Amino acid sequence: MTYGAGGSTRERTHSTVKRMVEETGLKPAAHLTCVSASRDEVDEVIRAYWDAGVRHVVALRGDPAGGLGTVYEPHPQGYHQTSDLVAGLRRIGDFEVTVSAYPEKHPEAASLDADIEALKKKVDAGATRAITQFFFDNDVYFRYLDKVRAAGIDIPILPGIVPVQNFKQTANFARKTGASVPQWLADRFEGLEEDAATRRLVAAAVCAEQALDLIDRGASDLHFYTMNKADLVYAICHLVGVKPEPAVALAAAAA
Repeated sequence: MTYGAGGSTRERTHSTVKRMVEETGLKPAAHLTCVSASRDEVDEVIRAYWDAGVRHVVALRGDPAGGLGTVYEPHPQGYHQTSDLVAGLRRIGDFEVTVSAYPEKHPEAASLDADIEALKKKVDAGATRAITQFFFDNDVYFRYLDKVRAAGIDIPILPGIVPVQNFKQTANFARKTGASVPQWLADRFEGLEEDAATRRLVAAAVCAEQALDLIDRGASDLHFYTMNKADLVYAICHLVGVKPEPAVALAAAAA
């Protein structure tokens, strides 16, 4: 559940998370950033999540206020980096804390080694697992995993996967976030710019192929970036053999 930083957006986020805890069997992971907010304001949100029954938070620094590619400036009275936010979460409650990881390094990092050191700081502050930025070449993930383990980081590192529904948009976003886009992926979507139905079929097939390879090579958990297209991810899960329990499916149908 994505965190909204201010005013009414923040209230709607909290209300939605609270309803998920109280009215469903789901265990929502509330996203939290430290952009444009003081430490006291963020702590207030953390306590409200704890009081609402939320026990899992995805802690992120957040993008610069000016957008990707601009300089990040922390709030003068706020948490400056994700590791600070993680420490704040763990100080307030016994949360499970998920953080981000970057197989091809964060765009602002000086090097991959420096980025892994930043991940280690988040783990030392109390992070319990990490989700990677999306990638398309599974070898990139496994090479990164080897480096992370060699650095003494032993928390689960979940591979992040994004179904490519609009290749041009995804490629542009990948460039901004430092994720490489292989030529074979561009070839799969070539000529489908005006054919949304076929794009969805290709997206499901490509994503399922990637997921199955990750599973075959030892990945036990996956994180899908749904991009607000949950129906496509639901279909991909079926393709890789992940299906709801009958009782859960019946309850969902009756709701």
